[in-house]
Amino acid sequence: MTTPGRVIFIGAGPGAADLITLRGAARLLEADVVLFDALTDPELRDLAPQARWINVGKRGFCDSTGQATIDALLVRMAHQHPCVVRLKGGDPSVFGRLEEELQALAAAGIACEVVPGITAALAAAADTRRPLTRRGQGRSVSLTTAMTQQGALRAGRHADTEVFYMAGRQLGRLGRALRAAGWPEATPVSVVSRAGWPDSVASDHALADLAGAAVLHAGRPTVVTVGAGAARVASPTLTTSAALAAGAETTASAMPALAP
Repeated sequence: MTTPGRVIFIGAGPGAADLITLRGAARLLEADVVLFDALTDPELRDLAPQARWINVGKRGFCDSTGQATIDALLVRMAHQHPCVVRLKGGDPSVFGRLEEELQALAAAGIACEVVPGITAALAAAADTRRPLTRRGQGRSVSLTTAMTQQGALRAGRHADTEVFYMAGRQLGRLGRALRAAGWPEATPVSVVSRAGWPDSVASDHALADLAGAAVLHAGRPTVVTVGAGAARVASPTLTTSAALAAGAETTASAMPALAP
């Protein structure tokens, strides 16, 4: 090709294939080549069976494709094909290394588009029915990686609800760091691994006991929600349907028995 093709960044969503957006699915159908992340659902291949699929996945503490390699591959594929899709788990803009790849394409004069996706924090909230914001008590949400690029663990108190990505192997250290940052020991914590998948696992903890979640979620991509958004939703003592049923029973018991 004399004129480079275009690159489309697509957020595949946080788990099962049907969590991709309609726009993401439509753009994926156009692909000649798909560079995909490790955590994207293999069933998404059904949306682009004509495309060449190249695994460029990154996993913590595992062998991963280097970022410079991915950048160079994107540029090379765009010079060889009309439509290249970079398929990222979750949302491309949330801990997806989107900036480096946009910079590489801009330097090569290659046009691109970004299609947003559902990030893992939202999938964890949906799986556990825990709204990340709560009226009157949860006005702010912070999305944070537990580990810095240099491999250090950092945790603070920056919002009513803090959501930590990629923290599964650091739960004990994360709990200690959060307590040192001023979070009370009784702060509610929700831990969800493989959020958005059929085999999602969730557990509730007080911050002081967060280390106890390590065994349950070992080896699984894990999201940790701390603070207001981790608390269980309070259930009314009597639901509407239960109240109606109770009312019906009271009415029935108050009616005189009919003669046979």
